[in-house]
Amino acid sequence: MKRFLLPIVALTAWLLPLLATAQPALVIKPLAEKKTATLPAGDLFWRIENFPALAQARSGAGEWSLATESAGKVWLFTLGAAGGSSPGGVKVAEVGPIPRVAAAEYLLRINEASGPPGSLTPVHSHPGSEAFFVLAGEQSIRGAHGTMVVRTGQPEAGHAPAQPMQVSSSGATDLHSLVMFVVDAAKPFSSPATLP
Repeated sequence: MKRFLLPIVALTAWLLPLLATAQPALVIKPLAEKKTATLPAGDLFWRIENFPALAQARSGAGEWSLATESAGKVWLFTLGAAGGSSPGGVKVAEVGPIPRVAAAEYLLRINEASGPPGSLTPVHSHPGSEAFFVLAGEQSIRGAHGTMVVRTGQPEAGHAPAQPMQVSSSGATDLHSLVMFVVDAAKPFSSPATLP
């Protein structure tokens, strides 16, 4: 019996430090999405607005807009030229220019990312571009060219399409962010990747 316990004890002693340092997964939740055959002409920006009610945001939505609720607020995200506004909306931020992707059909999506400090995603890529708006905490996006840090209240355009990245909650408090996507609808939304 002792002969079998020694390897188990040794294996447990080796695994415990690894388990103690395992980081939790960042929670990603899709909030809204739609497909479109075209994108607006010119440089692309995401306009972020708040509305008093979801019905009002939906009535102010255009062809390239997505309305949703998050963090107790109603949001309207509109892809288009810089400087626009929606009737009844209060502009919160504008982020861009957003890198374009060529596709026969596009998927516009808004995700919510949340998690305690240290939580992260696996290394992955998207077949298009993304932009970030942090509501609370701090978000880091590690890529081949370094790490981008996005703080509370800050909008930030992401990397070019198909770039490997790992996203994490890097602040001292829980992360809550909104992530805007323009991707090729014919390809998988997210694919495993490796960083150099």
